[in-house]
Amino acid sequence: MPTELFSPLMTETEARLKTPLALAYIGDTVWDLLVRRSLLTSSFKAGMLHKQAIQQVNAAAQARAMQQIQPHLTQAEEDIVRRGSNAHAKHAVPKNQDAADYSLATGLEALMGYLYLSGQMERIGELFDIAQAFH
Repeated sequence: MPTELFSPLMTETEARLKTPLALAYIGDTVWDLLVRRSLLTSSFKAGMLHKQAIQQVNAAAQARAMQQIQPHLTQAEEDIVRRGSNAHAKHAVPKNQDAADYSLATGLEALMGYLYLSGQMERIGELFDIAQAFH
């Protein structure tokens, strides 16, 4: 079972056909896991790990990450980001978040969801490393 967690769940075409908000739903978790995993290389105690994660897994931080990786995206990836950024959730943007940041963050999450569902783990790592280089 654990290895199945990282096996492609579907083809790229099948993943592309998912709604942007469905992609963002899983992509949010993928991004959170990457951030938390990267924080474990530090010497922070649990409370500080949580505070650091919160600073990196929010709309503003994800929007900055998206801006860093955007020049490195393929056309297909840009399309996923565009769809995600233009998607409208049924809930309002959280009061403490900027609408433009929230939109970009949803694009990033949709991209991560698409890459995860289609089994492109190496690509996820590449893009995460680019984003983290500027963090």
